[in-house]
This record gives sequence, structure tokens and C-alpha cells, in this order.
Amino acid sequence: MDTTPLPLAERRLTTTTTHGDTRVDEYSWLRDKEDPDTLAYLEAENEHTETVLAHLADLREQLFAEMKSRIVETDLSVPVRRGGWWYYARTEEGKNYPIHCRRPAGPSDEIVPLDPPPAGEEIVLLDENEEAGGDDFFSVGILSVSPDHSTLAVAIDRLGDERYRLEFRSLTDGTRSTEVIEDVAYGFAWSNDSATVFYTRVDEAWRPHQVWRHEIGSPADRDELVLQEDDARFNVGLGKSRDHAWIVVSVASSSTSETWGIDATSPSSQPILLAERVQGVEHGFEHVTEASGRRRWLRVINDAGALDFRVEVADDDGVPPTTWSTALAHRAGVRIEDLDHFAGCLVVSERADAETRLRIFDMAEGSLDTVLDLESSWVVEAERPPATTWLGANPEHTTTRLRFGQTSMVTPSAVCEIDVTTRAVTVLKRQEVLGGYDPTAYVTYRDWAVADDGTRIPVTLVHSRSLLAQGGAAGDPPAVPAPCLLYGYGSYEASMDPSFSPFRLSLLDRGVIFAIAHVRGGGEMGRRWYDEGHLAHKQNSFSDFAAVAEHLIDRKITETARLAGRGGSAGGLLIGAVANQHPELFCALLAEVPFVDALNSILDPSLPLTVGEYEEWGNPTDDPVAYATIKAYAPYENVRSTDPSGEPFTYPPMLLTGGLNDTRVGFWEPAKLCARLRHANPANPILLRIEMGAGHGGPSGRYDAWREEAFVLAWLLEQLDATAPASS
Repeated sequence: MDTTPLPLAERRLTTTTTHGDTRVDEYSWLRDKEDPDTLAYLEAENEHTETVLAHLADLREQLFAEMKSRIVETDLSVPVRRGGWWYYARTEEGKNYPIHCRRPAGPSDEIVPLDPPPAGEEIVLLDENEEAGGDDFFSVGILSVSPDHSTLAVAIDRLGDERYRLEFRSLTDGTRSTEVIEDVAYGFAWSNDSATVFYTRVDEAWRPHQVWRHEIGSPADRDELVLQEDDARFNVGLGKSRDHAWIVVSVASSSTSETWGIDATSPSSQPILLAERVQGVEHGFEHVTEASGRRRWLRVINDAGALDFRVEVADDDGVPPTTWSTALAHRAGVRIEDLDHFAGCLVVSERADAETRLRIFDMAEGSLDTVLDLESSWVVEAERPPATTWLGANPEHTTTRLRFGQTSMVTPSAVCEIDVTTRAVTVLKRQEVLGGYDPTAYVTYRDWAVADDGTRIPVTLVHSRSLLAQGGAAGDPPAVPAPCLLYGYGSYEASMDPSFSPFRLSLLDRGVIFAIAHVRGGGEMGRRWYDEGHLAHKQNSFSDFAAVAEHLIDRKITETARLAGRGGSAGGLLIGAVANQHPELFCALLAEVPFVDALNSILDPSLPLTVGEYEEWGNPTDDPVAYATIKAYAPYENVRSTDPSGEPFTYPPMLLTGGLNDTRVGFWEPAKLCARLRHANPANPILLRIEMGAGHGGPSGRYDAWREEAFVLAWLLEQLDATAPASS
């Protein structure tokens, strides 16, 4: 029996009244990471967690060794052609970060070079390992080569707070410019003459709110502010059209878009408003140059009842487009997520029935003057559904061979090319899994649970074929209920699509079933799925997750004593809410960088996850209904102290993680929840682990990230009573 003293945070009561409702927060002081008491508490919790889990050290090392044994540590990405160069990245055994390179390209029909280049041909653009040095955290947010291939723009974050330092380096003589730009966000674009760049900056709440223009060779203090967005609900982003004609500036909230364009051949020109914001209307723009030379605008838009979006086209005649016509009509339940135009085809990225797909329209001799013919279009087939298919890197507009990717829960990710004329598919490279991986040794399938309101919830499962009874097939329950890890997210219309993970094999080979609950609030089933899982309908996300858990138990796929739940960020909110509402369904719950202090965070407009996300969660400051809605599910507000009989309530074992420099979900959220759970009942088996040198994404180096995964998997496997490989 563990007798390690529990870290107990001091209770310093703070009283707040909102809409006539008074709340007491005894741990709000933990938000101040400059307070020595805060750091002392976090260090004590980390030490406690390490002590309690010290007996898992050998298992962690075993899991880490398994992960390493499956990974090709010295590897090369599939090169992407841009002009006269092949660009790629490679990794080396023992090094944490990738090395970005290029090599000269041959004739335009040259076959993609998949082998390491001959000596002397490779040019290293950026070796992240050398750049990182001895820093605990290192992340590259921007890595962009100028159109003339002479200059590299690189932006680096060394703290994990997602504020980047942008600089420029000559690729001809290797010199570094002195024109360093601080506090840069992700958005970035080059003008066509390679002499000007556009970048975004964040405000005090880490919101990208400005677009700046910088001329290469000039000091940063001469940069010109191009556009500023003062409405705190909106973020500013930058991109460039595939035909390189326009720099596209997006200004968007969770539900509303505005788009500006800057002529990429005239970077000093003022931005042109392409489409103004209309509350509740979203759109995305693509500029195309047809084979005839005719220039057009394409956009996906969801106005006039087009819930899952339609495609429209307008001429680019030198003024903001005003006359739009439908190119692809709205289809209910088929969510149009993106479109990409090439010289010979138009590619529409779609989502339907909880799967992604690429629909291709032949444009070799056609024009966008008429409605696109669905009957003559075709869809890239999935190798082993349920699968995920996406458009890959295709920087050259004139290509007739499209790069795309595909994966499933049992199929390692593949980089493929498809000839849009013959429709022949070539697998350029498939993720190699060392150790003799056999995909037929595992089964994956789609199941459906039923929510309280009758809605069917998709569930994707994968497990070892050995769990099936003799003669059993994919979709049948295992011979006996098996340990199961249920994963969920359910926010921001983000979809948790099925994908392969070599790390997951350490679970599957120990007889664990892995399942994804595609709950409402995500985007797996189209825009309706999102609408029914956010704002006033947020409770559906939690009820759906519980319904999936009950479904897995009812079908005898698993049992309560061997069912764990996992989620991160907004998925951590999901786990925290389920812990309060349905703790009886789970033997353990893992919440990573969890958004569990939701009410207090959304009441604080100075935080990044506040004003810009009122459209996701509601505005509890101004709206008493939104306040009551969030308070009803916010994990921190709903910690249970006693059960119906008045006895101290005990939660299932929980592991909470966070990052001290996290700007998206403050480290104090899991820390406060841990402290309150401990106060509610010291017998609650709660563990807290805070990375003291990382942000929202956790450790930056790949080996550190693998060790972090081994840490949480060891804890989960112990809770699931599945620490030994099934073969042993």
C-alpha cells in the first residue's frame, strides 16, 4: 500500500458573483506561475507522481524500447518538387529533430528520387538539431523558401509559448540576416519577386491580429502594418493561391469569415476586400488560372442554407468579384472541406459518413462556366476502410500527377501519386514498421452506438485478430470482454479520423482494444454534427461518449472494470465532464492538457481561449444562459464530494497532464482540478504531471515525446490490467 504523503494545495478562497450566482474558488492563486508557492506545488505533484509510479519504470523502458524498435530512425521523406529543386526532410538515429534539405532536380518528367542523394548533391537548409542546441524546447513554426529559391525564412520558438522569432538566411552564401522580427505567429507568405514577405503578429492574448509587410534587407522597424483586426473574436491568417497570383488574407472567427487579397506580383499594393464578413457565413477562397489563361476565383461558402457548403465561381477582372455562380451545389451530409485547382483537374476534399475522400473533376479541356458534373467526377478509393484520405503536397499548379496520402487504423500511412489522366495510383512510400508488422494480424471496423436522443454515433475500433473467437470476423465482439481504451475529442468541428500509429501496437499486442468515439461537436458527420455538439448543445458531446462506453459494455466488447478513457485539450474537457457525470463506466481516465476550468477561463477575456471562442462555448460574461450552460458541465465546477448516500465520493484513477508554458490551456487548469479533487476526498486516486519546460504540444523532441507516451501508456496498461504482452 502506498503511504506517500499527498501534496495538498493551500485553500485561498476567492469569491466571484456573476449573474447573481456566487462561486468560491479556493485555488485561483495557482494561475500565477511567478508565485514560488505555485511552482513548489507543481514540483511536489510531479515528485509525488514519479514516486507513486516508480514501480512502472521497467514497463516504461520496455514500452519506449518497443516504440523505438518499430521506428525507422534514420529516414527520408518523399521529396517534393518545386521548380529546379527537390525539397525533403530526413531524420538521423539518435537525433531529436528533422534536417531540412534540397537537391537539384532533373527534367520535368524525372521520377521522384526516393534514395539518399549522391555525395555533394544535398544542400542542408536547416538542421533543427544544431539549431536546438541544448534547449529543453525547440519548435519551428515557419520554414519557407523564397520563390526564387535564394532565401530561407525560419521562425523558431524556444519556450513552447508559440511566440516565434523570424529571421532570414541566404541559401547562396549561408549568411544570416540581421533583420530579426520578434513575436511572429504562424501566418506567412512570399511575394512573387522574392523581395517582400507578409507575416502575422499576435496581441497580448496570443491572438494573431495583424498582417505586416517586410522588405528583405531592410530593418524590421521599417515594416509596414498592412491590416489589423480589432474584433477579439477574429484571428488573421495568411496563405497564397496555388497559381501564385494572390496572397490571401483570411480574417475568421469560429463561425464567420472575411477575406482580403493582395496581388502577389505587386506586394506594395493595398489589400482588396474579396468578401466582407456576414455573421454566421464562412467561406474559403482559391484563385485559379485556367488552361486558356482565364483567371477566376473559386470559393466554398455556407450561406443561403448550404450547411455543408457549396462551390461558387466568379471572374477575376481586376476588381473584387461581385457576380458568383454555382459550380458545385450543396449536398446535405457531404461536407466540402477544401478545394484545390490544378491545370488539369479540380480536387474537392469531402467528408461523408465519418470518412474523408477526394473527389476529382477533369478540367483538362473544361471551364468553370457550367455546373460541375458529379456523374463524371470520380473518388480516390480507400485501400482498407474505415480510412483517411487527404491531398498531399502539390506545390506546382501544372502537375497532372497528384500527391495524396492515405491511412487506416491498421494500414501505415502511405504517400501516393495518382495520374489524373489514367487514374493509375503509385505508392511512392509507405511508413515502414520494423519488427515484421503484419496488418492482417489486426482487424478494424466501424460500429455505431445510439445516444440518449436516438442519434447514431460512429465508433472506429481496432484490435488484435487473436481476440476473436475461432471463425470470428471484424465487427464481431471478442471471445471474452477485453481491456479497451476509448478516445474522444468533440470540439471545434475537428474530426478524429482513423490513422495508423506504431505506438498503438504496444496496446494492441497486449490485448487492448482501441476505439475512437466520434462524438458530436466534431466534424465527422458534417456541419450538423458540429452544431449539435457546441454552445447550448455541448452536453451532447459528453452524453455521446458515455453512450459509446455503454455500447461497448453492452456488446461485451469490454467491461467497466477494463474500460479507460483518454482525451486531450478540449478532449480533456470531455474526459473531465464524463468523470463527473459517468464515473461508474470507467476504470481509469487520462486527461492531457485538459480544458477543465472552462467557466473561469471563458469568463477571463485576457486569456487566449476566451473572446475568440465565445462562438464555440458561449459568452458567460454577457449571457446568463451561456453562463448556466457552461457551469453545468465545467469539470472544475462539478467535482463531486459525496455520493447519494452522503459518503465521500471516490473517482476512478485519473492522470492529469499539462505544460507550464502552455498558452492554449493554462497549466493551472489540471492543477486546480487535481487540488479540488484531493480536497473533495483525499482517497481520490489522482495524479498530476506538469512538463516544466513545454507548451500545449508537450515535449518538442521526438525521443522525449516517445518517452512521454511510454509514461502514460504504462499507467493506462496497469489500470487496464494488461501490462504483459498477450503472447507471454
